[in-house]
Amino acid sequence: QVPLIESGGGLVQTGGSLRLSCAASDRSFILYAMAWFRQAPGKEREFVAGINSRGGVTHYADSVKGRFIISRDNAKNTAYLQMSTLEPGDTAVYSCAARRLPSSSTAAEHYDYWGQGTQVTVSS
Repeated sequence: QVPLIESGGGLVQTGGSLRLSCAASDRSFILYAMAWFRQAPGKEREFVAGINSRGGVTHYADSVKGRFIISRDNAKNTAYLQMSTLEPGDTAVYSCAARRLPSSSTAAEHYDYWGQGTQVTVSS
């Protein structure tokens, strides 16, 4: 198991910023691709951003390109999602996920471990 603990969610106004963190307790984190997904009320879970195990390759949903940045610090077993220029449409529960392969994927079913999620609310 690779327990994942998210933090950093909260309430922010339109145009504001938040940084989410995803901490893993297992050192095997450095071998895994990581991703962030989100799920808004009444909607399906959607891919937000992914990063490969070494941190050199990233992918983003079109809706967040240019506003969100995914990164990781393998020395700290932690992945991050820096969110800027937030919009009410970004309101959702954000979850991090780990995949037991070095390359990330946009498909949720390709991930093996999930965090409990953290709420992000953007007020208009």
